[in-house]
Amino acid sequence: MSKKTLVDLDPWLAPHEPIIKSRGAYVSSTLRRVLDGKSPAEFALGFHHFGLHQTAAGWTFREWAPNATRLVLVGDFSDWQEREEFALQPGVHGEWSVDLPKHALHHGQKYKLRVYWPGGDGWRLPSYATYVVQDNDSVDFSAVVWQPDEPYQWQHNIPPAPNVPLIYEAHVGMSSEEEKVASFNEFTTDVLPRIKQSGYNTIQLMAIAEHPYYGSFGYHVSNFFAVSSRFGTPDDFKRLVDAAHGLGLRVIIDIVHAHAAKNEVEGLGNFAGSPTQYFKAHHHPAWDSRLFDYGKPEVLHFLASNCHWWLDEYHVDGFRFDGVTSMLYHDHGLGKSFTSYDDYFGDDVDKDALVYLKLANDVIHAVRPDTMTIAEEMSGLPGLAAPTEHGGLGFDYRLAMGAPDLWIKTLKEKRDEDWDLGELAHMLSSHRPEEKVITYAESHDQALVGDKTLIFRLIDKEMYWHMDKADPDLTVERGIALHKLIRLLTAGLHGGGYLNFMGNEFGHPEWIDFPRQGNHWSFKHARRQWSLRDNGFLKYQWLGEFDASLMKLIKTVDDSGIHYLTIRQHDHVVSFIRGDLLFIMNFSPSQSWTDYGIPAAAGSYSVILNSDDKQFGGQGRVKPNGRYFTTPHDSEHIIRVYIPTRSGLVLQKD
Repeated sequence: MSKKTLVDLDPWLAPHEPIIKSRGAYVSSTLRRVLDGKSPAEFALGFHHFGLHQTAAGWTFREWAPNATRLVLVGDFSDWQEREEFALQPGVHGEWSVDLPKHALHHGQKYKLRVYWPGGDGWRLPSYATYVVQDNDSVDFSAVVWQPDEPYQWQHNIPPAPNVPLIYEAHVGMSSEEEKVASFNEFTTDVLPRIKQSGYNTIQLMAIAEHPYYGSFGYHVSNFFAVSSRFGTPDDFKRLVDAAHGLGLRVIIDIVHAHAAKNEVEGLGNFAGSPTQYFKAHHHPAWDSRLFDYGKPEVLHFLASNCHWWLDEYHVDGFRFDGVTSMLYHDHGLGKSFTSYDDYFGDDVDKDALVYLKLANDVIHAVRPDTMTIAEEMSGLPGLAAPTEHGGLGFDYRLAMGAPDLWIKTLKEKRDEDWDLGELAHMLSSHRPEEKVITYAESHDQALVGDKTLIFRLIDKEMYWHMDKADPDLTVERGIALHKLIRLLTAGLHGGGYLNFMGNEFGHPEWIDFPRQGNHWSFKHARRQWSLRDNGFLKYQWLGEFDASLMKLIKTVDDSGIHYLTIRQHDHVVSFIRGDLLFIMNFSPSQSWTDYGIPAAAGSYSVILNSDDKQFGGQGRVKPNGRYFTTPHDSEHIIRVYIPTRSGLVLQKD
């Protein structure tokens, strides 16, 4: 690619070019100062220095605690008593360290830090702890010495990056049908084959880093270098990633660097009597969490090292960065609509956050050039998902967060016959010229308690009574037809990739609600009812079969262009071409069209997907394996098709 600037890519940015250049200069100069001659990958090696490490002579432990006056390792090895041989010695730049003989520590032992500071003291867990477990009978957490005699041996090569990432968003804990917290091993055995069979090529795992409160969905992280022990051990997670690679599936994880849990005893909230060691003085006004101070080189080092760690230690293939909008703006984007370019170029942008995000992408892509980074970002900041050589921050993709909101708004506010197909097609296909996006109709966000999945919005209570295949019901029939069309239009117009949340591919009913006091700590809605799809007698199977067939098509749609886009609002018909595929959808609730003329490139076409097929719960009104030929019409070519009400066709050019 030529090294065009953001203004070259989007001339509407020209009035803001001085600010763009000024911010770019700030990011570049800050990174030069912070890196101090190191490459990004070399800079982000804090996990080789800090924390507990086995050496030829024994053990070394290091911690950064500039406000501390005394630190002591305490654990099983000392009968949980402070012993002087486990006391750390102060060094330069707020570092503390201790060297121990081989016999001092053993794999599996629990430990903590006893930290003293001016005017106080307390228990703390090491900032670089790699495995943290909770006591069975209390809320107490301890770090664990994880140094097995036989390190995990990786079995499979990492699959190549797909041209079109088809992302299966999943949560390990709620992946079982049983009312419990599922494990890494259960996910590996029971869920990975399902994902492969469903046609997805990338898994996005939520809540992997340790978080004290299960109901936080993993977004209040306490221990950034530790896999969540409620799902299993570090080796269990490695086995999951390895098995996924063996199936040809890539694995990315949610990484939460926008904020952290306030917890002090098991988190970073007040590490050595200094609430601002890692964080800003104020809390997040909506999330009740601590905000990282990206202006501190030590914080940049900690977070960038965390990115490097997950790539090195667990062979993950990338990250979805959570809460990027909150990171970018001092007001966290709360209550802002971002309707003008002026909204991006005021004093509200946190320039130090720009520094970190560019550094993180530089580190990740330097360590593994084939990795994928996705920004969960709703403001649409110009340059966020532009390559760094164009002056961007380097994310590979941005989540198209407006798409699910538009679907919900449409379903809530408009009758079927009033759907604005032009607005839908524009929103689903639009993105900034320099970026690629991951498009989706719904993610976990749309299924959380208090909200509804799309299928539940479409069918509601009738799901409880009329999902047997032998039970005809007009409400369910409408819901299933529109559920398929929503996914067909969303995936067909994707701007780089597509995402689905675990179970939604077959219309998982109801909502997600983690165990909490308000529901009497119930797991009823924190699980996935796979048997609904597997049953064979229920209509969920139809939706799952359609989604799998759709994914087989969408993985081939890597042409960035959308051609022959035609919207006929009066007829409720939308059509377009992606590569050699012609998508045709009739959203009319009552009108089927015979010999309907669709603009298309000249040639012959064959049906390869029909949402009205009986195997997908349709009525089988379109001839299977049908072949169509274009004919000249005015100055273009058209293809004439039969397109039944509430159905979609995909034709492939022969």
